[in-house]
Amino acid sequence: MVATIKDVARIAGVAVSTVSYALNNSPKISEETRKKVVRAAESLNYRPSNAARNLKKQKSETIGLFLYSLGGPFYSQLIEGIQEVVASYNYNLIVCSTFGGENSSAHRFLREKFVDGAIIMGTPISDSLILQVAGKDFPIVVLDRELNSDYVRSVLIDDEQGAYDAVTHLIKLGRRKIEFLSGPLFTIDNINRYEGYKRAMDEHNLPFSPEILMQGNCTETSGYQAMKLMLAGSQMPDAVFAANDEMAIGAIRALNEANLSVPEQVAVVGFDNIHQSSYVRPSLTTVGHSRYELGAIATQCLFNSSPKDNSIVLPTELVIRQSCGGMGVS
Repeated sequence: MVATIKDVARIAGVAVSTVSYALNNSPKISEETRKKVVRAAESLNYRPSNAARNLKKQKSETIGLFLYSLGGPFYSQLIEGIQEVVASYNYNLIVCSTFGGENSSAHRFLREKFVDGAIIMGTPISDSLILQVAGKDFPIVVLDRELNSDYVRSVLIDDEQGAYDAVTHLIKLGRRKIEFLSGPLFTIDNINRYEGYKRAMDEHNLPFSPEILMQGNCTETSGYQAMKLMLAGSQMPDAVFAANDEMAIGAIRALNEANLSVPEQVAVVGFDNIHQSSYVRPSLTTVGHSRYELGAIATQCLFNSSPKDNSIVLPTELVIRQSCGGMGVS
């Protein structure tokens, strides 16, 4: 099995970005730390591939990060992880929104290769465009899909398993009428989280609607509005699993306004473990994952490729708080 930079970081007991600084002889870290990282790399026989050196030959020395949206609390830690590793290679980072489709700056930067490599988390950028522009001198990492190419790598969160764990936890707490609060239907993370929800419900022979009854756009306002519409109808869930934390927080606000207690009458679970999730009342049970690590590993994949490891899936962890009523149940 080929050692990765993540393995070196684990053995050395440092962050992925620190490994990058050390192996690139950056003055930002101490000589003691650099030696510790080098020893760890040598013990694993880790050697950065030629992809990093090939990337260095480009003229712009800039990496492009293309996201569907630049707002919301999800992206700050992701960008921090990317920026740390980009800086360790003495590169610059440009961040663009894919909003606007083919007329967006992100599409233009890709088509004309204004940058030396790209990290993409924006479904409006088609698979065909990514495969068309990716090449030996223009590596791409995608965070929201898997593509079959020697020059495109995928770094993903295990969305389905995280959703399955969250819904299974609700079922263990005795919840039976569990509704899924969906984000945009076309995004791969939403699709996979819905699949995890359905798998948990199926395994426990619990009924659920074949159609998504609540849908938002991953904002707190949309979660609030979707929950209000659900409460106005005839179906009353005893639990809600939201595709992200912001919508879950909005749903809690709508339930509070309707004088429905959370979690006694309706339990709520989110996904992403954003900073606010521990400060809302009741505090939000959620599915956690490291957005910093997602960004840092994705960036390393641009500089160090391995044909045997085109797809990396990062694990999730259920973070149990007050909103599901199961602080003592795992």
